[in-house]
Amino acid sequence: MRYVGIDYGLSRTGLAISDPDEKMAFPLATVYFSDFKTRSEMLDHLAQVIIAAEGAALVIGYPKPLTGPDTLICRQVLNVTKRLWRRLQLPCYLMNEALSSFEALADLKACGVKTRLRKKVLDQQAAVRILESFLNCQNRPCPLALP
Repeated sequence: MRYVGIDYGLSRTGLAISDPDEKMAFPLATVYFSDFKTRSEMLDHLAQVIIAAEGAALVIGYPKPLTGPDTLICRQVLNVTKRLWRRLQLPCYLMNEALSSFEALADLKACGVKTRLRKKVLDQQAAVRILESFLNCQNRPCPLALP
């Protein structure tokens, strides 16, 4: 089965895809909200990218705070997850995305990726981190129970 990792952001969303053996994650795409008139159009495009990649389940990065209640971005991620589920009817998993962008940026710097190119692939690399965390998890979480 191929999992699609998603690093959702308000301006950019990074996507990653697993190999069919669920052992490795690879960058897939970066989707820019500014390329679309509405969030609904962007979500339609995301769904089409996921279908074209033959994704069978979604692993969405969830920015759970270390302490305190959920934040506005947490609620937005849950909303986007529900809206994608309605379009795709695929199992959806939430995965803690703590430090995924920070680690992805450190990796890109270490690899010598030029500053102007980092933004184009940073969210894809963060999605790879989120998906790798899920694939390497001994006790994978259960999929969300969505309506």
